Amino acid sequence: MIRGTKMVGSDFLQLDPTQAPPGSLTAWLAEAVRSAVSDGRLAPGDRLPATRVLADQLGCSRGVVVDAYRRLTDEGLLSGRHGGGTTVRSAWAPSPAARPTAIGARRAAPSGMVSAMPDLIASDASTTDLIDLSPGLPDLSAFPRAAWARAERAALSGLASSELGYGDPRGLPALREALAGWLARTRGLRAHPDDILVVNGVSQGLTLLARALLSHGVSGVGFEDPGSHGAREHLRRWDLEPVPVRVDHDGLDVDALDRTGLDAVLVTPAHQFPTGVVLAPDRRRALVAWARSEPTSGPGGLPRRLVIEDDYDAEHRYDRPPVPALRALAPDHVVHLGSVSKSLAPAIRIGWLLAPAALQHELVEARYWTDLASHALPQLALAHFITSGGFERHLRQVRRRHRARRDALLAALATHLPDGTAHGVAAGLHLLVTLPGIDDAVVARRAAEAGVRVHALSSHRVGDGPPGLVIGYAANTPDRLQEAVRRIAKTIT
Repeated sequence: MIRGTKMVGSDFLQLDPTQAPPGSLTAWLAEAVRSAVSDGRLAPGDRLPATRVLADQLGCSRGVVVDAYRRLTDEGLLSGRHGGGTTVRSAWAPSPAARPTAIGARRAAPSGMVSAMPDLIASDASTTDLIDLSPGLPDLSAFPRAAWARAERAALSGLASSELGYGDPRGLPALREALAGWLARTRGLRAHPDDILVVNGVSQGLTLLARALLSHGVSGVGFEDPGSHGAREHLRRWDLEPVPVRVDHDGLDVDALDRTGLDAVLVTPAHQFPTGVVLAPDRRRALVAWARSEPTSGPGGLPRRLVIEDDYDAEHRYDRPPVPALRALAPDHVVHLGSVSKSLAPAIRIGWLLAPAALQHELVEARYWTDLASHALPQLALAHFITSGGFERHLRQVRRRHRARRDALLAALATHLPDGTAHGVAAGLHLLVTLPGIDDAVVARRAAEAGVRVHALSSHRVGDGPPGLVIGYAANTPDRLQEAVRRIAKTIT
């Protein structure tokens, strides 16, 4: 009897495991499925083969297929239920926002309010193969859908008829009470619920502040250099001129700020964008002293000098202790801005603003005339999510995932870009890699042509400084990060 050898391969996507790179079978399989979804060979709702069946056809362990499916589920591409199989998510489709556009076609959004940061560079790569390493992109696949759905159901079941009206422009009392407790526990802020103004993200908070500053004769605002290109443009949009103030390894140079003669400054003290440094204790004290060095003026004791604190990335930390919010040191001179855009999802559109007492009424009135109030149901759902402990559980889970992705990025950098130096690795959703002797704008453009969207450090800087790349890691799996760095390295060598 003639015995044949077992045929290895699958009719599903015509998968041939002999084409996989050595030691990369899981990444190869994940990429094959990802490409099939992107180009339409797999449509939303299509069922994938059972893991045991596909493993048998490919002649590999079931764990390889399980890991590949899990990676794609983490990316939001697939969904699976116990006993229900694995399918392409019916809600998934290639995002038009991910398509490359020409230079200057859109302006970048501020670092604290990015949903899909508009392009700073051109790209000729197809969306099928695009790896987006834009900083500020959170891991949207980690959004706690089931827990959020429970919070919304709980909010609806307890919703009084009166709460279906326009609501308080400051935000619903339930959310402001929950936020007061949350900010006290996690950011060291002692605030009464009436001190909190709920806004539609940091973006709206900056808009309201810009209008208030202009009405009080302020035309220029100190701005960290390097600092978010998008945030600079946002201030300019509302006729405020951002004046660059040097940032070094200790954060904002307060002496340089004092020399500008300005009366307002925007800072990211918990995790500076893009360098990732924490504002050093002596700089924090110096900044508060700068704010208090001028007497209050105007009705109600309006502060002459104002610090705007964008609490960017404060909840994402891995290898360092927590840093309290700057407002805790000087609530009479610091406006505190925060949101759930990085911790949950930008689509929730909920943020908060805490201002000195003399500015509160003016900001609430401006909020009312802007859009009356925020949507009630997301506010109530977030309040329940916080008070039930769901928010803290979610943050613990995403921190573990982000840490693993950061470690994968660092390992890839050590392998493919050993001459680079990584900064700001202890916290956040991005890191900065300085690379001597390169033109970072050219590298970013070439990387885009190779299918990787990454920001040049020079695009976030006004003055001179070393070249580098600002690399976001939260939104991509370890194998995608490894591939992205490999592509970037090829553009440099």
